[in-house]
Amino acid sequence: MNQITNMNQKSIYNIANQKLQSFVNNDIIDYERQRNYDFGVKNRKNVSNLSKYVSHRIISEYEIISCVLKKYKLRQVEKYIQEVFWRIYWKGWLENRPRVWSDFVNDCSNINHHIGVEEAILGKTKINCFNEWVHEIKEYNYLHNHTRMWFASVWIFTLNLPWQLGAKFFYENLFDGDAASNTLSWRWVAGLQTRGKNYLAKSWNIQKFTNNRLSAKNLNESALPLDEFTEYKLEENTTNFNQSNKSTDLIIFENDLFFRDRMKLFESYKNIYLVLLNNKFRKLPISIKVYDFKKSLCEDFCSQISNCQLIENIENPIFDELEECDVIYPFVGENLDFIREFSKKKSLKINYIDRKEDNYCKQFSKKGFFNFKNNIIKIIDHLGLNISK
Repeated sequence: MNQITNMNQKSIYNIANQKLQSFVNNDIIDYERQRNYDFGVKNRKNVSNLSKYVSHRIISEYEIISCVLKKYKLRQVEKYIQEVFWRIYWKGWLENRPRVWSDFVNDCSNINHHIGVEEAILGKTKINCFNEWVHEIKEYNYLHNHTRMWFASVWIFTLNLPWQLGAKFFYENLFDGDAASNTLSWRWVAGLQTRGKNYLAKSWNIQKFTNNRLSAKNLNESALPLDEFTEYKLEENTTNFNQSNKSTDLIIFENDLFFRDRMKLFESYKNIYLVLLNNKFRKLPISIKVYDFKKSLCEDFCSQISNCQLIENIENPIFDELEECDVIYPFVGENLDFIREFSKKKSLKINYIDRKEDNYCKQFSKKGFFNFKNNIIKIIDHLGLNISK
């Protein structure tokens, strides 16, 4: 039987876990008071700096919540817990309305070229702080969450650019970009996610929450929210899920690399194929730096799992021999689009494996986050996330 190798102390999971432990032990108590401040790239102690790991589930949302609640009572860290749950909520919401993703992808292909977009992504606008954020994204592949809201608001309401192309720019360049959080956050700023309620960047707000580091002039601070004709209703998911294996072969993708709760499952397979899509097979391209980052995560994962191999070229003849295969369900997004089209093309029978935690949380993600938030204690109790007494 294949075995999980012992984790190297320098493994990416251990690096992420050390960041989590440091944040929990030293900085989380100040999170609610300090979280909206962007002090610059050299001072990120007011946030956890875990998003690029969480978006790939090097460390899972549920592990983070459990870790925090072992040390603190919920009321002490409620805002941070809510922010972690936002990622789970966004995933569930998009699972319930997958057409939002497919329409977004189609829009990115069909929207006519706009000279203003080219100037924006080159950081050549008349708004200096926006230009700085563009360069920060490209250099560090990260942007503070509050700053992302300012950026999106300026893009949509001051520069009058299509929100879809702004979301595409983020997806291409951020290490933590994912289908749900990225797409739906841009829709929220635009006033589409919560109909009639947009987010407007304001000069005083930028100045205050950058600690007078940045300022902005001539912003559109009174713009009306965007509107759309499409009404996205709940869709019934007809995918059959399991939490156990039916094949000797397993396909996984780079957006769910958390293995600590799946060691026995992984050991049961003869072969595990970790697929990393390059831009030839992506509907939305990613930058070389983002691809290389994803590749480093995948290589680290394969070094921990002895029966796992990284597949960068999906035209690999290995797949020609498969008739059926298990797949760790990759959620609505690029990877799910690929595996559905690929399995149809190859007549490959797929058994999707999901997580019981994700499946349970999805039922609370059909409405707005307020409904989800009201069920957080119920979710924590049901999933046994070790609430501090």
